[in-house]
Amino acid sequence: MQVHLIDGTYELFRQWFGAPPAQHAGREVGAVRSMIRSFAMLLSRPSQPRPDGDRERLPMTHAGVAFDHVIESFRNDLFDGYKTGDGLPEALTGQFDLAERATAALGLTVWSMVEFEADDAIATAAHHLADDPAVERILITAVDKDMCQCVTGSRVVCWDRFKDAVLDEPAVLAKHGVAPPSIPDLLALVGDTADGIPGLEGWGKSSAGKLLGAYRHIPAIPDDHAAWTVAVRGADKLARTLRDHRAEAALYRTLATLRTDCPIPWRPAELAWRGVDRPAFAAICDEIGVDPASIRL
Repeated sequence: MQVHLIDGTYELFRQWFGAPPAQHAGREVGAVRSMIRSFAMLLSRPSQPRPDGDRERLPMTHAGVAFDHVIESFRNDLFDGYKTGDGLPEALTGQFDLAERATAALGLTVWSMVEFEADDAIATAAHHLADDPAVERILITAVDKDMCQCVTGSRVVCWDRFKDAVLDEPAVLAKHGVAPPSIPDLLALVGDTADGIPGLEGWGKSSAGKLLGAYRHIPAIPDDHAAWTVAVRGADKLARTLRDHRAEAALYRTLATLRTDCPIPWRPAELAWRGVDRPAFAAICDEIGVDPASIRL
């Protein structure tokens, strides 16, 4: 069995920016309409890549879909600069609850996150499922850099389903310059604008990659650049910045580290797709002005 862990918030945002707007009963519903059709395609067509690389495709049988029910999380209590929902258009945020209900009506398990983030739910499920011998592979259907920290060999991978590209552990190293466990350290040093993590001044992907390749995690990087085992341009300045701002680097690393202790249902039996809830799906279609028969499932 393969298990798909889907970032529902990303899916909704992608449709918001990529699909045409549509109104029904005085409400913007275009992103949800498009998201439903996208999920229906996942469920109805055998398009999932096989773990062995065989060209034959597999249907999606087990999945969890995580949503940021609100944008803020416990990380906002740790750092004032962390991302918030400020500036998001009401036409988009007004579809958050509708997106969750529509996904549940499709028969998919929904994780509605408030204290934690959607990424934390995915990381929690991946962490537990990786130890289940009945699970052949976990496909994290998300493209954020921070999700790459969850990748383990070829068993837990990130799958960009729109490009049909799979990131296993060697691919993460090739793309980001560090192994999956060092992704939070990389983001702490260079920053992550999407999440409001500023990083440390002067640190770039190349310098951070070299140091983390040698030391894996920030606390293991010596204060004195003369003790570094790799040559890095501007080493003296980088070492001074890190030495003077280790507390900030530790905070940023905490912000970038996904949690694996979310209280969510993650067992395969709880993620098995048992079909569409037809009455609930018909009600959702009526709410967004779509003929249920027009969506192939």
